[in-house]
Amino acid sequence: MTETKKSEWNSNLAFMMAMIGSAVGLGNIWRFPNVLYSNGGGSFMIPYIISLFLLGISFVLVEYAVGFRFKKSLARILFSVNKKLEPVAWFILLVVFLITTYYVCVVGWDLIYIFLSLTKAWGANPDLYFTNNVLHVSNSWTGMFSLVPNVFVSVLIIWFLAWFIIKRDLNDGIGKVSKILLPLLCAIVVVIVVFSLTLPGASVGYTQIFRPDWSALTNLNVWLAAFGQIVFSLSLGMAIAMTYASYLPEGSKLVDNAVIVAFSNSGFEVFNSIGIFSILGFMTFTSGIPFNELVTSGTGLAFVVFPQVFNTMGPAASIIGPLFFICILFAGITSVIALLEGVCYSISEKFLIERKKTATVVCIVGFLISTIFATDAGSIILGVFDAYLNNFSLLLAVLMECIIFGWIYKFDNLIETLNENSKLQVGKTWKTVIKYILPICIGGLWIQGVFTTITTADIFSRTIMTILTVILIVVPIIFAKLPAINKDYYNV
Repeated sequence: MTETKKSEWNSNLAFMMAMIGSAVGLGNIWRFPNVLYSNGGGSFMIPYIISLFLLGISFVLVEYAVGFRFKKSLARILFSVNKKLEPVAWFILLVVFLITTYYVCVVGWDLIYIFLSLTKAWGANPDLYFTNNVLHVSNSWTGMFSLVPNVFVSVLIIWFLAWFIIKRDLNDGIGKVSKILLPLLCAIVVVIVVFSLTLPGASVGYTQIFRPDWSALTNLNVWLAAFGQIVFSLSLGMAIAMTYASYLPEGSKLVDNAVIVAFSNSGFEVFNSIGIFSILGFMTFTSGIPFNELVTSGTGLAFVVFPQVFNTMGPAASIIGPLFFICILFAGITSVIALLEGVCYSISEKFLIERKKTATVVCIVGFLISTIFATDAGSIILGVFDAYLNNFSLLLAVLMECIIFGWIYKFDNLIETLNENSKLQVGKTWKTVIKYILPICIGGLWIQGVFTTITTADIFSRTIMTILTVILIVVPIIFAKLPAINKDYYNV
């Protein structure tokens, strides 16, 4: 059996919306403010901007050029470069898929909080409510056998929405949803930021962004934090840009698009931080709680600190609260469908399974894995998955892609592809960055991440990490060894 005609974006706008939607996710909303504040405030913007150009735009260009030049799935691209590299592709895709399984769960928590925010059902102690009433946290491994009904249902809903979108044609599914959700997301963020600036004490918060700690610039960890933020924020190494670029029609301006996407993503998270910091400044002003105690990352900021803020905000919280959690929902959904697209594309292309069936199987398997995070021990296991997959596996994926396309593949072909139709051009400087500078920077991040993950893990965490390691070695080899149903798959 041979492959059928490939899908293609019906407009550059659809591609741009999908790309920006894939980049704008939970990391922009709740990770960046903490990273910014913890690494020198305003002075952090210097390593952040340098990282954006040096790492973010440079690596996105690699993925754009590769995807556009080959117009194939990641698995088939790496097979074309060298047939021995196909297991690397399935390793990357498996990492992305496993990240999606717990990412969906976090989006599911947010779905619960949209309804809770309507009546401030979390009460006077949001921290205790989140731990006991929402997650039913249990520190015992036996908690894996006890489902949390509300989390289970919310996870099922998010997986259903993801399936409903990605099973459709490229433009009717991802393209149309991105065109709707991304503008709505931006509109909600604008409303929240404008409102937050009117709150008493807002200046206590937003001035943190413009108050630099210049000594931070001599701290290597600050630079590593900037590089790390760019990796997670732009979803580097997840094959999203590569997959989406493979759907572009001939004549597309790749470099121009990459720059717009990167700056749109960074602009969003900086602008969003103004609102986040202003609201936290209001909390400091009204409650007397020190600002540094409010600025936290991840679920603590979204599901504990902000409910505390909404408790003190008065009637306005009935509007701002739901808008805040809807904002997270939209960002989460656009990221989930982007994460799943590359996985579905590679499976569909190799085994010639139609898009709807592939999406159905992938989402069912993903949902079954996600049920682990919908148990009493789910939040603990989720933390282990997140630390291991992000600090070890994802950074390793980025490093391997740098080496493969910088050293094994004919790099000058990528330069030719990028410059063919773009107004902005790349050359030897970009080549030097990809071949030498990026591997060193990512390698440093990876070593730091592995060291942190191993040294902070307990026996339970190390057991889970060992299981994940085995899965990440065995499953990619199996997928690579399985014979392709698509007879064109092996045509290099």
